Amino acid sequence: MKVLSLTEPFATLIYEKKKLIETRSWKTNYRGELYIHASLTKISKKDLEDKELMSLVDNKDMNFGNIICKCNLVDCIYMTKEYVEEMKKNNYQEYICGEYKEGRYAWILDSIKPIKFIKAKGQLNIWDYYNEFEIMDLMENIEYGWVDKQGIKHYVVDESYSSNYILQSPKEIIKNKVGVCWDQVELERYYFRGNTWNIKTYFIVHYDDDKCPTHTFLTFEKNNKYYWFEHSWERFRGIHEYKTLKELLLDIQDKFIKYELNNNYNKNNLCIYNYKKPKYHLNVLEFYKHCENGINISLEDM
Repeated sequence: MKVLSLTEPFATLIYEKKKLIETRSWKTNYRGELYIHASLTKISKKDLEDKELMSLVDNKDMNFGNIICKCNLVDCIYMTKEYVEEMKKNNYQEYICGEYKEGRYAWILDSIKPIKFIKAKGQLNIWDYYNEFEIMDLMENIEYGWVDKQGIKHYVVDESYSSNYILQSPKEIIKNKVGVCWDQVELERYYFRGNTWNIKTYFIVHYDDDKCPTHTFLTFEKNNKYYWFEHSWERFRGIHEYKTLKELLLDIQDKFIKYELNNNYNKNNLCIYNYKKPKYHLNVLEFYKHCENGINISLEDM
């Protein structure tokens, strides 16, 4: 869904249908369904002291951190001096609910409807919110493979991988429609960025003298349950639910040992790291180092 974040009380004013125009300094060519998100930002001192404005939401609960309603964005009007004067004269309530100045833009909204609130972080500009099932559908466009330093696509991880691989950005993955688990987790992270579900990413590796097999994966916590979101590992593609994070990590570790290591492993050489968002375009060794700088997870201590 397309979403626009507003500070309060302006999001609630739209929810209450007391504000039908959103004013912005920039033009948009987007037209269509738009969801309204009340950002986590506190009401500014200036707005709190505006008695006319705040009287419009008197005794109304603010909806910080939630997507609260949907509408249609039907037009974007450039504000001339005459337009501003007309609004002030003939639509004063709308006038005090926005910033009307010559050179700004009036985004015209209609068909405002409340929805069941969705907790979200919010972002700048018009942004996309996806739930976990929509993200899995989006990931179906991505094949398993990698892109080398020359931008050439490969669908087999061969001997050239270790010296020619680079970590793609989400936009590059979407364009190339190909990525190994390292890449795909970054695309998943990108799609999940509007959610508030405690997203974490992990790197499991078995150190040996040969290939040092690895897998990266994304997890999230929702409604006191833990989920393994998996697309690149085709055998286990899907969204898997667990009662605890330890249960989740143990299950993935067991599957990694069985299917990737063929049960041939040294316990002391098997590590799981919780790693943060990396810089894009890292090579293989740089990506290993980035993950190893994360938190080394001890499942026995969880």
